[in-house]
Amino acid sequence: MTDPQDAIDAAADDRADRDDRIQAHAAGDVQDGIPFVGAGPGDPGLLTVTGRELVEDADLVVHAGSLVNSELLDAYCADAEQVSSIGKDLEELVPLMRDAYEDGRDVVRLHSGDPAIYGAALEQMDALEHEGVPTYIVPGVTSAFAASATLRTQLTLNGVANHVAFTRPQGKTLDAEDDHISEFVEMGDVTTCLYLGTHAVAETMDRLLDDGHDPDTPVAVVYHASWPDEDVIEGTVETIGDRVEAAGYRASALVVIGDAARKAGYERSYLYDGWANRDESESEADD
Repeated sequence: MTDPQDAIDAAADDRADRDDRIQAHAAGDVQDGIPFVGAGPGDPGLLTVTGRELVEDADLVVHAGSLVNSELLDAYCADAEQVSSIGKDLEELVPLMRDAYEDGRDVVRLHSGDPAIYGAALEQMDALEHEGVPTYIVPGVTSAFAASATLRTQLTLNGVANHVAFTRPQGKTLDAEDDHISEFVEMGDVTTCLYLGTHAVAETMDRLLDDGHDPDTPVAVVYHASWPDEDVIEGTVETIGDRVEAAGYRASALVVIGDAARKAGYERSYLYDGWANRDESESEADD
């Protein structure tokens, strides 16, 4: 197969011309090619209807290993060949999926959560497209939304949080200068959702304290959101690090920073106070 980086570079050059499929298909359409399906955060019931239909009909499901609930695999694709992508690089995954597709098999690439959020889906898709295999995305439920449901809150709340930031802490993948968590928290009306940072909760909170942020800022950590062993740890910027370390969690948790995590001090929205009913042509949903 073509070197994956060469395929990525070629795709970047090709994007000067708009992909005709953008006009022809919308999210939710079943298309020709290999679908990259978001499996959702964990609970099999949070897989979309389209995603379920695709995995039920699949001959080969390449999935994200332990990040996808085995109950989902057992319930919806027990008859398919199942291959975990854990430990496999692009040089293995791309020929595996390409060859199966070219042999006439129905192939599904099953990512955890939603492929659009820290999914590393596009590099696989570009490599497959370079090999002549069409691909497309089927959205899923990302863990921030499952965590919000567990916390019985909204990520946006009128008068509290007008914005949501999906981010991750500095580390092997993200350089320190590209870590903007402190900047998001400083804005005040942002709910900051921290992915891929369970191992660094204490370190991240220490940086926020060093930057002068309010130590009483609410923080909630939802481990394995929507899984049977889901756990919720609540605290503040000052206390949450010790609590997560005491629980022993090092991965698979979603961190929510901001007043929305506690439903604190929000205001009635305009939507249900009569404002939206003045003129249907003028109304817009607000919170």
